[in-house]
Amino acid sequence: MNRIALIAAGVAGAATLLAAPQAGAATATAATTVTCGASGLQAGLSTKVCAEIAGDQVQLYGQISLAGPPSPGSPAPQPQELITGLSGQVVGGASLGSVNGYTQFTASTVQVRGVGGAVACGSTVHAAFSVAKFPWNPAPVTLDVVVPC
Repeated sequence: MNRIALIAAGVAGAATLLAAPQAGAATATAATTVTCGASGLQAGLSTKVCAEIAGDQVQLYGQISLAGPPSPGSPAPQPQELITGLSGQVVGGASLGSVNGYTQFTASTVQVRGVGGAVACGSTVHAAFSVAKFPWNPAPVTLDVVVPC
């Protein structure tokens, strides 16, 4: 009987501990919306630009992933050093900044972050993300999103 009581108490305690972080996480994700633009093909990879909006805070990010699954029997993808650029601005207003540099990509999805800030509700944010690697030139993907009130 003591073993059963101890196991029941342990299960109840574990359930309580596991439920608390999930409730907090649900509240945090409910307040944040993510909007992404259409995917594009750049440097032989799939790219897109997204905006995370929480209240008046907007964070932009570019995402790089494989354009499709590797063919059966093909060699594992080799690491690539890509030239990436992410920029954002409020349409008719201030810049949200830009990030340009090199990003390592192998086979798993990579995000480039670092652009964003406070934006007044009702404003439109324009974001652009580009990837280049010799001999491919950048072909930016874009997103225009309105910050809700």
